[in-house]
Amino acid sequence: MNSADMKQTILQAKADKGLTWSDIARASGLSQEFTCSACLGMNHLEKDQADAVVALLGLDSEVSEALQRFPLKTWERAIPTDPLIYRWYEMLNVYGETIKEMINEQFGDGIMSAIDFTMKVDRQEDPKGDRVLVTISGKFLPYKSW
Repeated sequence: MNSADMKQTILQAKADKGLTWSDIARASGLSQEFTCSACLGMNHLEKDQADAVVALLGLDSEVSEALQRFPLKTWERAIPTDPLIYRWYEMLNVYGETIKEMINEQFGDGIMSAIDFTMKVDRQEDPKGDRVLVTISGKFLPYKSW
C-alpha cells in the first residue's frame, strides 16, 4: 500500500467511525498533531503504535505496514491552493524573514529543527471570535564553521 492509499483509507475509516484525531492519538499514545501527520503520510509510527491505530480504525495489517514506513516528504504544489494552508504559506512569506531575524538575534546563526520539534494546536476562546493557537517548539541548531 502506498502512502496516498494509506492516507485515504485512514481518512475514510476515521469518518466512517466518527472518530477525532484526539481519539486516534489516544490509541497511538502520541500527540494528536504527530499522529495526524503520520496518518497523512508525513511521519511514521512504530509497530505497536501503528497496530493500535489500525485496530481502532478496524483496518488491516497492510495499513499498519504503510504507517511504519519512513515517508518521502514531498509537496504536490509550489503554492498551496487550500485556503487554510495557503494562509500559512502567506504568513511564512510575510513573516518568515522576521522570524529568521528574531531567531538569529536571540540564538545566533542557525536553524530551528523540524526533527527535534513539537507542535500543539488549540482553540482559544475570545469574545471577538475564537482564535487558533499554534505552539511550535524546535531545537536550535547552530551552523558550524569548518
